[in-house]
Order: sequence, then C-alpha cells, then structure tokens
Amino acid sequence: MPDDAVTTSTHPRSLDSVKHRDRYVADLVAHLEPRLIATRRELHQHPELSNREVRTSRFLVHRLREIGGFELRTNVAHHGIVATLHGRQPGKVVGIRADMDALPIDEPPGLPFASTVPGVMHACGHDVHMTVALGTAEVLARLRQHFCGTVRFFFQPAEEGPPPGEAGGAKLMLDEGALEPQRPDAMFALHCYPPLAAGQLGYNEGVMMSSCDRFTITVRGRMAHGAYPHRGVDAIVVASTIVMMLQTIRSRMIDAQQPMVLTVGRMQGGRRYNIVADEVVMEGTVRAFDETVRTETEHLIHQIVSNAAAGSGASCDIRYERLVPPLVNDQSLVRQMLPTLQRVIGAERVIEHAPRMGAEDFAYFACAVPAMFYSLGVSNPAAGIEGDIHTPRFAVDEVCIATGVRAMSALALDFLAA
Repeated sequence: MPDDAVTTSTHPRSLDSVKHRDRYVADLVAHLEPRLIATRRELHQHPELSNREVRTSRFLVHRLREIGGFELRTNVAHHGIVATLHGRQPGKVVGIRADMDALPIDEPPGLPFASTVPGVMHACGHDVHMTVALGTAEVLARLRQHFCGTVRFFFQPAEEGPPPGEAGGAKLMLDEGALEPQRPDAMFALHCYPPLAAGQLGYNEGVMMSSCDRFTITVRGRMAHGAYPHRGVDAIVVASTIVMMLQTIRSRMIDAQQPMVLTVGRMQGGRRYNIVADEVVMEGTVRAFDETVRTETEHLIHQIVSNAAAGSGASCDIRYERLVPPLVNDQSLVRQMLPTLQRVIGAERVIEHAPRMGAEDFAYFACAVPAMFYSLGVSNPAAGIEGDIHTPRFAVDEVCIATGVRAMSALALDFLAA
C-alpha cells in the first residue's frame, strides 16, 4: 500500500452509509487522479501488440504489488494477470476486466507522452481501461475491511485478436481456467467511446456489440492471354460476381429487421495487365447481433460462393472463422446496477445507446457469467479531442479516468453489498 494516505472529509471508519462511502471514494479518486494520469501516460508511451504485452504485464504486476493485498496469478493466456482481493469476510465474487494490447498504428507527433514504439499505438483506449482497473484496485484495496466478498481483476491480453497461428485473448483466458476457482457472480468491463463526452457513461440492457467473423475465399480459374479470354476462366470476373452476390445476403436473404453487416475488405489477384487471372483471394468480415443470423449468413456465403464458382467453370476454397460471439449484457444485472451509475455519475450523464457493430471479446466472459459492459465517454470537442478509435486521431480527455474509477468502484461495492 502506498504511503501517501489520502486526506478526505470522510474517514473510512465512518462509512456507515452509501452516501458517506461515495464521498470517501470521490475524495480518494480525486487524490489519486494525478498518479492515475501519469500511469495512463506511461502505458500510452509503451504500447505492445497482441500476445506481446511483456512490458505491460510487468508494469501492472509492479503496480498491483505496490498497492498490496492481492493474490496474483501471472502468465495467463501468455501475459495476462488475475489479481484477487478478499474483503473482511467471504461473500459474493465480482470480476472486473481490462484489456492490455495496442494496435499497429503510427501515432502522429504532438503529445509529450506519444508512443515511443514505431508503428504501435494505444488507439483503442486500452491504456485507459488498464488505468481505470488499477485505480479501482487501489480504491477497493483501501476499503477491503469495509466489504464482504471477493473482487477479481482480469487483465487480458490480445483483445484485438492474436496473431495468425496463435491462440489468445479472452477465450484463451477462459480455456486456461482463469475464472476458477472463484467464479465471479457478475463481471463488469468498460470501453472508451468517443461519441460520448468525458464524464458521460453509456449502457444497453441487451446486445451491446456484434459478433465478428472472418472469411477468406480463394477463387481458382485458368490462366490465358488477355487477348483470348475465352481460352481461360477469369478468376477476377468470378470473384467480382461473388462480391456482388454476397451483398444480396443482406438485402434479400436476411430478415430486414435483423442487423447484419457483410464487408469484403480485401481482394487480390492477377499477374499482369494482359493475362487472365488464374487466382483471386478475398477476405471479409460478417457482423451480427443474433446467433441465428450469424449461422444463416455463414451458410449462405458457402452456398453463393460454391454455386458462382461452379457455374463459371472455376473452383473455390472457403475458410470461415468465428472469432467473437455477440456481446450481450445480462438484462437483470444492468437493471440492478444502473441506479448505481446514475447515483455516482448523475442520471443525466448516464445515457442509453444503441448496440454497436464493433466487436469485443469480453463477449466470452459474458457467455460464461452474468456481465455488464458499458461505455466510457472520452471526447471533448472544444479541446479538439474527438477522434474515433482505431485511428491515429484517437485521443481522450483524461478526466474520463476519474469517472471510470468512481463508476467501477461503485459497481463492485454495490454488487457485493446487495
């Protein structure tokens, strides 16, 4: 436990009401805020890609040991950490998850704490997520004699997806038994969300984010001279037909009231301007909120591609990978905990928003235990902070960190006390 004890208007011994506890936590977070901002900037300067979070993991372990009171399990799913904190007596178990990895994006110069790693940037806010989790860990560690139950922090690598040929992410953490032996009764996680201003939170009672699948289609034709295409089978023409026909899945084959996106994002083929291409490779993604729609779309892709290739005299290979299921919040848990967010942050700043077509592998945790995933507002247009995630323009107003810590701490404490 750090020596710099907080000075607040409420002593922890007097936490005989939720109101007093909220005041204590707010004062404590305000005291910790400069160090939390410094922590976030340290993490931001040293981003690491999925399954390569070696320095990040060491940093987190060091900070958790500084705070004190945690049972630590390291090297989970390569570089993940599970940190367990016990209250004064046994009780319910709550889990808090934060992702660790960064993205292969060049950060533009300008920030004094910009990435020092060429081509790698925390452009999805995972540095903020880790900082919020560490701040919450410190708040709860200082209050562990004032709650019953257990809090388990899951610092997860490879949320953005492991490199080809490697396992990783939330699924690997679960496969390695990270939830055991004290399986959480509920889990919470947040994500930076630029459409909301710093100081705001967003939620949804059901589907929060879509599934994410990836397909790779290889079309094989027969090479010929570009002047005599009738002597070959043009893989580019076949592939182009497939691209157009795939779009009819959304427009003509899936219930119009069921959200689904199918995107072909890469198409590569051909050898020379005057040679009929003998091979084209296409890659794309499918997003859906509903598992039935997800399964139906996969079936239709196979059907359309196979028929189009056969009808043109070509052959094809189709590889379909189910990467992440839809992220569905537990409705009863959201309804139970929503008053907590409204009390701590202010009802007018807690905003219900529509499901998003982005994907998030916290979905695997949400499939295993009741879970609530919510959005952390990070933007400040007046200060020029409004870039979207997964872009080099992404940035956050760091006042969001204190909001996140206060919200996450209250969720954990209220759930354990319920």
